[in-house]
Amino acid sequence: MKNANEIKFLKNRSIVKFEGEDFLGEIGIDGRIFKALTLARISVGVISQQAVENGISILVHANDAEKAVACLIDEFEAERKSGKVSQIYSINNVSVIGFVAEDFNKVFAELARNNVFPLLLNQVAGENRVNIVVTSSQDEKTKNIIESEIFKKPKTVHLAIIGHGNVGKTLIQQVLESADEIKKRKKIDLKVVAVANSKKIAFNKKGFDANWGDEVLTAEHPSNVEELINFSNENQLENLIVVDNTASKDFVKNYHALAENGFDLVSSNKIFNTLPIEEYRKLRYTLNKNNRRYLYETNVGAGLPLIDTIKLLHLSGENITRIKGVFSGTLSYVFNNFSLRDDKFSTIINEALEKGYTEPDPREDLSGNDVARKLLILARELDLINEFEDISIQNLVPESLLEVSKSEFLSRLEELDEEYQKIKENQEPGHVLRYVGDLHGDLQKDKGELDVKLVSVPATSALGQLKGSDSIFEIYTESYGENPIVIMGAGAGAQVTARGVFGDILRVSETK
Repeated sequence: MKNANEIKFLKNRSIVKFEGEDFLGEIGIDGRIFKALTLARISVGVISQQAVENGISILVHANDAEKAVACLIDEFEAERKSGKVSQIYSINNVSVIGFVAEDFNKVFAELARNNVFPLLLNQVAGENRVNIVVTSSQDEKTKNIIESEIFKKPKTVHLAIIGHGNVGKTLIQQVLESADEIKKRKKIDLKVVAVANSKKIAFNKKGFDANWGDEVLTAEHPSNVEELINFSNENQLENLIVVDNTASKDFVKNYHALAENGFDLVSSNKIFNTLPIEEYRKLRYTLNKNNRRYLYETNVGAGLPLIDTIKLLHLSGENITRIKGVFSGTLSYVFNNFSLRDDKFSTIINEALEKGYTEPDPREDLSGNDVARKLLILARELDLINEFEDISIQNLVPESLLEVSKSEFLSRLEELDEEYQKIKENQEPGHVLRYVGDLHGDLQKDKGELDVKLVSVPATSALGQLKGSDSIFEIYTESYGENPIVIMGAGAGAQVTARGVFGDILRVSETK
């Protein structure tokens, strides 16, 4: 090494391994190995004894591996016949990385997080110097991780963005615009190296720039997780995060495979967290086993810090007794406006549709299923084992319009007007309508009670004072008594959701 801190990096090496029962610690073994290899004009790099494996490992140049095995088989012929040495063989395609570090544990923890486990480790006592041997398929990645740790270089984090609709496109733009500032301020070098839709996936090892859309258009790889895993392995990419901005029932099936192949997960997709509880728990087990993280703050409340707050309260032992609120930015806009204006219900729905607040088919919002999924996600954060079927949901669409085509539904929207006008007029004075999710009951038991319904509340209450398309969440706890923790703000929109996803990406990156 030229100086104490320089990293030594040797490629094209092989490990020659002895395995046997009784010869470890026997005097003269090392001397015989060195003598035999010296006579064969073979240079030895590292020698290491593994008591657990009853073996000795010797590092040689790849070109000498076959010759080294042959001459050691000759040298230890008697021991092989007696059974003291069971086998002598080589492991090829390995590299040596030598470095000095004050905190080896931190370096090895980072390597383990990236699924790098050294085949050999040789530590020089008193010098903080260590040599590790890794497979050639992981050597560049290993070197990058060690350099980041020792020289405090910016840590490269590789992002795969799945789904580039409104939220995905906005997120990529936000990452590209903020990358330099984040690199300077947080020492994190964010690179978007993969972008996928349902048909194709585009790759760029150096990281996409503002022209990413053109590269996706001309991409030739089919959109599947095997392609992404192969790409990350072939290019030895460290610190991997896959970001799911889809609403796909199919893509969530890949979460297990991604976690097992070194990816952390960030998702605005609510589907996985509302699958049957067995699936939900199975993924948590996979994540735990592989030391991976899964963040999904935007599953409920877009960019509002709701899930994190509930997690912290619950983990700290706080007894949460109820969570209630307006969970849908779309239905917030609809009922905030319908309550205050003289316009018909159908007029407000059409207005929300034109502004892009609703799904293309507003029945997806009016059904209450989206609010129900969000409520179920919060219930499960409290370790409740509720299933989707447990939720009592008031569907705002009349039965006669549930099965018709989207275009027919939109043309018959006025059929809703009379009923909702009646509901509005039958309220107590000074009350307004809100579509509310409510998790209540004894939340110390296995299951809570989950209701999603239209309610009438005083206009002066926290729920009643909601404006625009904002969401509001009231968290009641034992310690706070009748005064809930209130979290309120923009509960929908691509900018807000993308910013929340970006926040999750940074939180995962900082703990890597």
